[in-house]
Amino acid sequence: MDFLKEGERLDYLLAEDMRIIQSPAVFSFSLDAVLLARFVYVPIQKGNLIDLCSGNGVIPLFLSTRTKGNITGVEIQERLHDMAVRSIEYNKLQNRIQMILGDIKEMPKMLGYGKFDVVTCNPPYFPTPSQDEINENEHLAIARHEILCTLEDAIKASSQLARQGGKVAFVHRPGRFLDIVTLMRKYKLEPKRVQFVYPKAGKEANTLLVEAVKNGSPDLKVLPPIYVYNDENEYTAEMREILYGE
Repeated sequence: MDFLKEGERLDYLLAEDMRIIQSPAVFSFSLDAVLLARFVYVPIQKGNLIDLCSGNGVIPLFLSTRTKGNITGVEIQERLHDMAVRSIEYNKLQNRIQMILGDIKEMPKMLGYGKFDVVTCNPPYFPTPSQDEINENEHLAIARHEILCTLEDAIKASSQLARQGGKVAFVHRPGRFLDIVTLMRKYKLEPKRVQFVYPKAGKEANTLLVEAVKNGSPDLKVLPPIYVYNDENEYTAEMREILYGE
C-alpha cells in the first residue's frame, strides 16, 4: 500500500474494527498498551484525554473506541509519530485524535496546565544502561530505556497536565511500584486503583497498572489480579475478553 514505508505492515488492532501501522524494526505495540487502554477510567461522552509516550498511537486508537472525547497523543520520535499520524488517517479519526511531535516535559507549557480530564502513559521501563549494553536500534532503545524521559519526568508532566480531580494512569513493572507511588504523591497524584497482571497462576506479577487522582484523598483499592495464560498456555477467558471481546 502506498502509505506504508519500508519494513512496515498494517495489522488489525485486535478486536477493534481498526488497523495500525507497525514495524518490528521500529515499534510494535505490546500487551501493556492494551491493558492500560482498557484499565483507565474514561469519560464516555466528552472530555480531553492525553496519552504520553504514544509510540505508534496504539493507546489513542484504543481509547477512541471507549470515549467520544478529544484525544491527544505525544511522541518524541519522529518516525513513530509519523506512523501514528498515518494510522489515525487510515482509520479516519483525524477529527478526534491529534498527534504532537515533541518532548512530554514541554507539554504543560505548550498545551496548558490542568487542561486534561485523563492522562495515560506507557513510559520507558528501564534505567539507561551503559553504552555497550544499550540496544543498537535507536528507536527500540528510546522506547525501552529512560534515555529521553525518566519515570519522574513522566509523572511530573502528567500531574501538570491533569485537572483537579483528573485521572492519571500508568502501566509499568511491579518492581517500580514504590517509586511510582512515591513520585505520584510528590506531584500531588493520589493512587486510587492498582491492578497486578500475572503471566499465569503461581507466577510472579510482571505488569502493574495504577490510576491516580490529581489532589485526591487517600483510598487505595487493589483490584482482582489478571492472569494472562491458563495451565494450557492459552489466553484466559478474561484475557480473551480484553483482547478480542469474546
